[in-house]
Amino acid sequence: MINVSVLGYGTVGSGVVDIIRENNELISGRIGQEIRTKYVLDLRDFPGDPVEDILVHDFDIIKNDPEVQVVVETMGGLHPAYEFVKACLEQGKSVCTSNKALVADFGPELIQTAKEHNASFLFEASVGGGIPIIRPLQSSLNPDEILEISGILNGTTNYILTEMTDKGSDFDSVLSDAQNLGYAEADPTADVEGHDACRKIAILTSLAYGKNLDFKDIYTEGITNITDRDIIYAGKLGAKVKIFGSSKETGGRVSAMVAPVMIYPDNPLYSVDGVFNAILVKGNMVGDVMFYGQGAGKLATASAVVSDVMEAAKNQGSTVEIQWSEEPLSLVPFSENKNMFFVRVSGSKADNEAKVKEFFGAVDAVDVGFNDEYAFITEKMTEGDYQKAADSMGNVINKIRISI
Repeated sequence: MINVSVLGYGTVGSGVVDIIRENNELISGRIGQEIRTKYVLDLRDFPGDPVEDILVHDFDIIKNDPEVQVVVETMGGLHPAYEFVKACLEQGKSVCTSNKALVADFGPELIQTAKEHNASFLFEASVGGGIPIIRPLQSSLNPDEILEISGILNGTTNYILTEMTDKGSDFDSVLSDAQNLGYAEADPTADVEGHDACRKIAILTSLAYGKNLDFKDIYTEGITNITDRDIIYAGKLGAKVKIFGSSKETGGRVSAMVAPVMIYPDNPLYSVDGVFNAILVKGNMVGDVMFYGQGAGKLATASAVVSDVMEAAKNQGSTVEIQWSEEPLSLVPFSENKNMFFVRVSGSKADNEAKVKEFFGAVDAVDVGFNDEYAFITEKMTEGDYQKAADSMGNVINKIRISI
């Protein structure tokens, strides 16, 4: 018998309970023994709910019960999630979580704690929701040197940019619609400012190279400055605006960034629209591999959590190895990263052409009929050189990197 306890009976936690109940026979057959949810921890009461008889309000009941082998953490946030998860691991209980903040902040420490107590710390659902990516990086792609990871890692921002592209709407109105539809939180900051995607690319990059990339060291730019005019220019170029989390190996170091980019139809991520997410991994042997699906949602995310529960159950008394040490990754200074830039400056072409040539060098102008601004695409240049040129111009409205 595998006894599972769930910390947090919200959207994902209730999904985990539902899947274990609805697919119990299938899951039990595949792990080779019966599985059941023994406890659900939450501060709230749920009268009439199927979990009413197994609901507890005291974490110590779960921590101190030797019959509980696997704990699912779906509380979210850092505290008390971190304290609860560490305490369970120290008791030899495996922990499966969907909590990207917890994993990004404490991943290497919790992996090591699990190892020291013959348990596992698993987090498949923390990056792609229902999209399998953690385990493929650690197993299927293990023979490869990972050269690059780029992904549409947030369904909320992808939905907003898709609606702006398809309907010509402005950012604020689409964000309001997304909140009404439940695609965006009442406080959407973590999504629209790129913080959510930043933690996810930090996790993926750390797993790809086995060393720790602190998400706080990643340059992060959200989509709040993207306007309907930017979308019009992208359409003129045959491109779409997406927000990527990306990392790339360069000469033994790694560059990483979260930012809006313009991509063209030859990019496999070009057609990933709406609330869907996708992650493109480039290996030195396998080439390009793309993982696509729903990056959020109750049952999609809960399914990924339950897959970890099954993995932990099949490895009771031992540790599912995850290569992610506390040794820091060597990062390329952001100012040295090279990109092409789409740039808009205020004023007419006549007002700007000479200055643009002076500060940016050769550029390709992009004209969609706006007389109050001048737009162009630069040649490939470093972030540091771009910033110097932009500061010298003094009238940059916006810039978007071009995926190359």
